[in-house]
Amino acid sequence: MFQKLKLHVFALVAFTSLFLSGCSNYVLFDPKGPVAETQSELIWLSIWFMLFIMVVVFVLFTYFVIKYRDRKNFNKNDYDPHMHGSTKLEIIWTVIPVLIVIALAVPNGKVLYELVDPPKATSHKEPIVIHATAVDWKWIFSYPEEDIETVNYVNVPEDHPILFKVTAADSMASFWVPQIGGQIYGMPGMVNNLYLQADEPGEYEGRNSNFTGEKMAHQTFRFVALEKEEYEKWVKETKEIAPKLTEDKYEQLMLPGTVEELTFSNTHLDIVDHGIDSGTYAMNVREKYGVTGNSHGHDVNEKNTTDHESHDHHE
Repeated sequence: MFQKLKLHVFALVAFTSLFLSGCSNYVLFDPKGPVAETQSELIWLSIWFMLFIMVVVFVLFTYFVIKYRDRKNFNKNDYDPHMHGSTKLEIIWTVIPVLIVIALAVPNGKVLYELVDPPKATSHKEPIVIHATAVDWKWIFSYPEEDIETVNYVNVPEDHPILFKVTAADSMASFWVPQIGGQIYGMPGMVNNLYLQADEPGEYEGRNSNFTGEKMAHQTFRFVALEKEEYEKWVKETKEIAPKLTEDKYEQLMLPGTVEELTFSNTHLDIVDHGIDSGTYAMNVREKYGVTGNSHGHDVNEKNTTDHESHDHHE
């Protein structure tokens, strides 16, 4: 019995030590924005709360094992083999889980409503609106105010609220930048708003965290936070040197496949009928090209690598 107890205690200590020792290597615990920082605090709250519960359970387990173990000097009055049920104990182990759920639900519910609005520290600044459209298997970012469109990367100014309008042209995808914030689902025919902000310049990995087919692992993008002057320079240069997005090129982007990073000096919002949502448009395009579903893995890059040149944000 004591051998099993030692194994349980050793497993708990080993798991806790292993997990906490590696936390510095997890981007989830290295937030670079107010949204990610808030979400990280909630995760840590849940972790410590659950570890506390585990310690309490193991302590109680140890206590009862020792107290009611079979021994020669065992007091028979401490144990009634004919006892059937205990109203007091049943109330206790019903109330405790309810209190645990409440303790976790209250801070999560509070934060959920706080994140509906821009970060408080920069709420006085007008958010930059960026439309993020998930397509199998790529991300398309449209800047309607700057009249710029990028594929598989998004540039933003540091210390400035960004309003992402997330949708999808085909499969439901999940927009997530672990060090900045998320996740939120993009669904055909719907637009979900997500406020994010980067507190310091840097390059962060974003991805679709929802399974959407054979190449979903490649549906990643670079989230690049630039200093204000560098961001404004990028916007100006992009408008001057980036090629125009044509309807033919946008149709090809709607087909299932992977592409490299692309940059355009206009957006698909200018060339696509505003009365047609991304899902309907993508379906019409696939019917036009004779492509059904996403299992065929038609690679846009194979056919169109020479159509337009990719533009890195450093250019």
